[in-house]
Amino acid sequence: MNAIHAPLAERMRPRSFDELVGQPHLTAPDAGLRQALKQQKPPSLILWGPPGVGKTTIAQIIAAESGKPFYALSAISSGVKDIREVLEKAQLQNGAVLFIDEIHRFNKGQQDALLGAVEKGIITLIGATTENPSFEVNAALLSRCMVYVLYPLSEADLLLIARRALSQDEWLRQLPVELTETAALIRLSGGDARRLLNLIELAVDSLLAVTPHGQPLQITDELIMKVAQQRVALYDKQGEQHYDIISAFIKSIRGSDPNAAVYWLARMIEGGEDVQFIARRMVILASEDIGNANPNALLLATSTFQAVNVIGYPEASLILSQCAIYLACSPKSNACYEALQQAMQAVRDHGSLPVPLHLRNAPTSLMRNLHYGEDYQYAHDFAGNFVQQEYLPDPLKGMRFYTPGQNAREQEMRKQLKSWWKEKYGY
Repeated sequence: MNAIHAPLAERMRPRSFDELVGQPHLTAPDAGLRQALKQQKPPSLILWGPPGVGKTTIAQIIAAESGKPFYALSAISSGVKDIREVLEKAQLQNGAVLFIDEIHRFNKGQQDALLGAVEKGIITLIGATTENPSFEVNAALLSRCMVYVLYPLSEADLLLIARRALSQDEWLRQLPVELTETAALIRLSGGDARRLLNLIELAVDSLLAVTPHGQPLQITDELIMKVAQQRVALYDKQGEQHYDIISAFIKSIRGSDPNAAVYWLARMIEGGEDVQFIARRMVILASEDIGNANPNALLLATSTFQAVNVIGYPEASLILSQCAIYLACSPKSNACYEALQQAMQAVRDHGSLPVPLHLRNAPTSLMRNLHYGEDYQYAHDFAGNFVQQEYLPDPLKGMRFYTPGQNAREQEMRKQLKSWWKEKYGY
């Protein structure tokens, strides 16, 4: 290993926004964040993005440029006690920047412990998360922070970082390193600068061990694949890819493409994705995107969820594949989903409308005296088990939320509903 102890990724960490590669929407001279720093008014932030794109670096730069002490905690290993210790120090120092890595891992109590200090300006909070903050960060804390999205680095960004490391790092620039091929390096980095620099460092270390002194140290695609042991993690089940790939999987099934569905399923299985997570999403899809077009889809998805919980990997993979293919090949309908959304909108628009008296339960004499349940007509007492009776509140009378989808099963339902509506409403 080289004599410089700090990892290359740490040695190459930018010290200013001008040095930072990528994220121009945050780092450009006219960006709002930099303007706030110029005025010495850095806001509390939540930085949301995949690993290795600059979240920690941005926090350190903000602290340096605002002239405030910098404290860093990891939500994995820190608790309320650690937070309080930092807040006490920050109060004595008239403010500090507190960086919390993986803030989404803090529970509600831990997040709530930050609220007062953020409100009073005792700390400028910078939280880093790979998860959607609207799901993982308390609303109260989220409302007190600006949320900035960070993106994976482009191929051009990664190449710039690699070449900058070879020319500027104190150790690397003394060596005859040649970046002969870059395809594998870029692909395996996956938009992550830290992973890129780690691969370069591993490659150079391996070359130094076998290359005669003075000979060029050539970084090739074959070498990168070798030092990565063919298995650099291409799927991060704790980060953004976790959501991107499940999104591609669901959209492939929704789009009736079993081939794409199985491909994205294989990506998740190879990445060690939680078998329950995959099965649960298929249960949801079976209702949301297939619904009454094929009611058996929900039955199979539910059975799949139960089966994979009992069996586990690797055999559960086949069960997941069977279900994914079945769902992809099923007729699709989101009519139930749309009906629910429209009904919920009606609730928001009209508020809590009273239940019509004839539909109210009347278990006591007092309720019966108040006409609860009066004039209710029992559908089974009528021909065809149908009676012309209104079940919606008066302001919503005759409103239709459910429109059957264009598929064989729901067309049968449409035919039956038209018959009932005609009898009930005359149209």
